[in-house]
Amino acid sequence: MKPLIARNPDVAWREEPEERERIARALERGEDASDRGWVLLVDRGRMHQLNLVAGEIWLLADGTRDAGGVARELADRFDAPYEDILADVEAFLSECRSNGWIREAPG
Repeated sequence: MKPLIARNPDVAWREEPEERERIARALERGEDASDRGWVLLVDRGRMHQLNLVAGEIWLLADGTRDAGGVARELADRFDAPYEDILADVEAFLSECRSNGWIREAPG
């Protein structure tokens, strides 16, 4: 069994659902919204904005899924190929691990 992933409780964060909706509408209109964030992390005095997909991954990193489970959920949600989403999930989780933002869930 692959390890479940969980957000580091020492990282402060908040989501801004209204901004998520604005980003989703912009994407539906074909606009580039890749630089717009809706989940904010504060780590060691620095703020980080997560774009639409990274924010979704962050929220799903609740200790109940492994990377494949997160990718399956997002592939269904966005009607996208699982393999493409899995690559994005693994890349983002790798960055999160390097920053200490996520860890394996106790199990």
